[in-house]
Amino acid sequence: MDYFESIIKTILEYEGYWVRQSFKINVTKEEKRQIGKHTIPRPEVDILAYKPSNNNLLVIEAKSYFDNPGVRLDDLQKEYEKPEGGYKLFTCENYRKIVFNRLKKDLIKIGMVNQDTNISLGLAAGNVFQNKSNEINEYFISKKWLFISPEDIKEKVTNLATMGYENEPAVITAKILTRT
Repeated sequence: MDYFESIIKTILEYEGYWVRQSFKINVTKEEKRQIGKHTIPRPEVDILAYKPSNNNLLVIEAKSYFDNPGVRLDDLQKEYEKPEGGYKLFTCENYRKIVFNRLKKDLIKIGMVNQDTNISLGLAAGNVFQNKSNEINEYFISKKWLFISPEDIKEKVTNLATMGYENEPAVITAKILTRT
């Protein structure tokens, strides 16, 4: 389990989402051909977050990037015919459509969502290159995607400290760090 993903999972749970980590999607051989890559492994989503109150499913890619320059806006703005790079769901529309369609079918089959469930794409970033969170957020808004910036994460983790006692590492850490 990735600890950064676990922190994002905790934040989303306290915002009313049911959350699953590391969810593999069962694309078929025909779908792989449609994607243009016949031998790709099953796509894996970092976090699925479902909110029953609005029947919305978030597909979240979590990128901590703490020990490198961070998420780059220009990498997110690239467009590919076939999935390439580390942001495939963001940069290849055909791939995203096929994967989301299969994801919905898979989740309907196991009773987790219904035909009316809306699927949205999102990115949680622990570090952003040149502090361009606002620019990434504006781009994501134009695409109708969700961006959870490092600043958002810091604020949300800090807010976890105000909760009652929970035996959850992110909550306990927040309480330790904000204790005066």
